[in-house]
Amino acid sequence: MKISISYPPLESKKGTPCLTQNRQFQWFNAPTYIYPVIPAYAATLLKNNGYEVLWDDGIAEELTYNQWKERIIQEKPDIIAIETKTPVVEMHWKIINDLKNSKFEIRNSKFVLYGDHATALPQESLEKSKVDFVIQSGDYDFMLLNLANHLDKGVKLEGGFWFRSSCHPELDSGSNLNSGSEAGMTIISSGPSDLSKHNLDDLPMIDRKLTKWKNYAYKNGNFKHTPGAYMMSGRDCWWGKCSFCVWAQPGMFPGKNFRTRSAKNALDEVGQLIDLGVKEIMEDSGSLPIGQWLEEFCQGMITRGYSKKIVMSCNMRITGIKKLETWKLMKKAGFRFILFGLESANQETLDKICKNLKVEEIEPGLKLCKDGGLEPHITAMIGYPWETKEMAQKTIDLAKKLFSQGYVDTLQGTIVTPYPGTPLYKECQEKGWLVTQDYSHYDQRGQVMKSPLTDAEAKGLVQGLYKSFMTPKFILKKIMAIRSFDDIKYIFIGGMRVLGHLTDFSKK
Repeated sequence: MKISISYPPLESKKGTPCLTQNRQFQWFNAPTYIYPVIPAYAATLLKNNGYEVLWDDGIAEELTYNQWKERIIQEKPDIIAIETKTPVVEMHWKIINDLKNSKFEIRNSKFVLYGDHATALPQESLEKSKVDFVIQSGDYDFMLLNLANHLDKGVKLEGGFWFRSSCHPELDSGSNLNSGSEAGMTIISSGPSDLSKHNLDDLPMIDRKLTKWKNYAYKNGNFKHTPGAYMMSGRDCWWGKCSFCVWAQPGMFPGKNFRTRSAKNALDEVGQLIDLGVKEIMEDSGSLPIGQWLEEFCQGMITRGYSKKIVMSCNMRITGIKKLETWKLMKKAGFRFILFGLESANQETLDKICKNLKVEEIEPGLKLCKDGGLEPHITAMIGYPWETKEMAQKTIDLAKKLFSQGYVDTLQGTIVTPYPGTPLYKECQEKGWLVTQDYSHYDQRGQVMKSPLTDAEAKGLVQGLYKSFMTPKFILKKIMAIRSFDDIKYIFIGGMRVLGHLTDFSKK
């Protein structure tokens, strides 16, 4: 059996889709390719269990849709698995229908959709496309292996799958959950997904050659040193309650289900990446595991000598680490870039989105990280339904102050978007805040919620976030901090990406 992990090219005037390993989908004028860790585990698991695997990322390979279509028709996979997200799910439906309606043998392939949108609304894709299976779980790796074993060997399906009765007529009368779909057809669920059954230490080391890691090693603004790579030790964030976070929804990775690999397992992967020639790793757990796990990992980086061979980056909560000694240990272990979700400078907003953060904790928390020798990066959003222009300006003013003080080094700004499956989306439905349910607009470039701001004002304020670092004091600090050609290259690439983001949020 041949199984394809596919990312069909999605052609749009908006730019390149940032789909893989991305919690909040965006189109970028300056392409960024992020290595999809969980699908890469899926590919490796499948290969290790005797299946032929095709790693088929037409986006990162910069193929046209027709080039990709021709290749997938020639390959004729038995299963074609596609990750989807809200802004592009309709494009994926059309692609599946296109191939299912074709005259080629590929129309008989089993198509699988997975991802956070599929998890939130599994029945929808079965009703609106000819997809065969929808995975309602964030553990795509374990789930895809289970599905392959089910189709090939008759192994029982785990909870977390949705499909039509035409796939399994014998299950129609005994399904766990069903509803009408097509004439004479029933949609069936195999029951709820149980993430606790999946031990992350049971996963193999990712086959980086199979998954073409070099396609993602250079065009990524997070990397100062290339080639770079991604890894993921936790699923996903130990807080996991933010109301806007689509990966925190049930079935994906809510905080109560937070799981980690052992620190030793993670260290072994770092060693593997060093052997491949990787210079920087983005550890992309939603929040890096802390406490004993972090101390063991950092000590291992030092004692194994990895800290002198590779640079690490990660995501962290602003209040996650409260001791300077911990930041200094991370610096000694090779950490460089730390990404923090700031989101807003208004306490009302932080409380409403369940951020578990106080405004007065922001500056001290970032300063502590900076004093430890790290390079903090912050993310912030504009366009909350309750925030006035003055409130949004407070976030910009705080960002400008943080840059001026030297407490942060870089920033990402977006328009807040409620995705299906999140508490924010449910609140929007209950309060009538949605101004459109056209999924193609849910790409963080424009407002889809009612707000005191006009769409043009929201875009202008996001541009204001990107311009917040442009103070003489900050620019002088950056120039004075240059120590290598990598520093110069990183500043240049970062500048080009800022210009790209300013274009992304053009009022036109």
